[in-house]
Amino acid sequence: MRGTKPQLFEDDSPMEEFVPAPEWLSDDARKEWDRVLPVLLERRILTDADLGSLENYCAAIGQVREAQREINKRGILISTARGSKKNPAVTVQSDAMTRARLLAAELGLTP
Repeated sequence: MRGTKPQLFEDDSPMEEFVPAPEWLSDDARKEWDRVLPVLLERRILTDADLGSLENYCAAIGQVREAQREINKRGILISTARGSKKNPAVTVQSDAMTRARLLAAELGLTP
């Protein structure tokens, strides 16, 4: 891209109050929201601009947990008319774990 980058400014107004999890998040995702939001508020690193990333992180964690339940129920390999194949939940879980890890780092949830 050409031209100059827009001037960025630091948002120095961290959130201070607990915000309820969005209704659209799964139960697992809302549990993660309730677990990590107090930590982020205590560290004073979460701003309004970070809420979208927090929503996506929690949604990814919810998908990881949902996929794990499916894997526990049906196994890593599933039977089909053509034999065995990898349970699609394994791929869903792997993708969600990657997203969660990247978003956790952005949010300051990793060591």
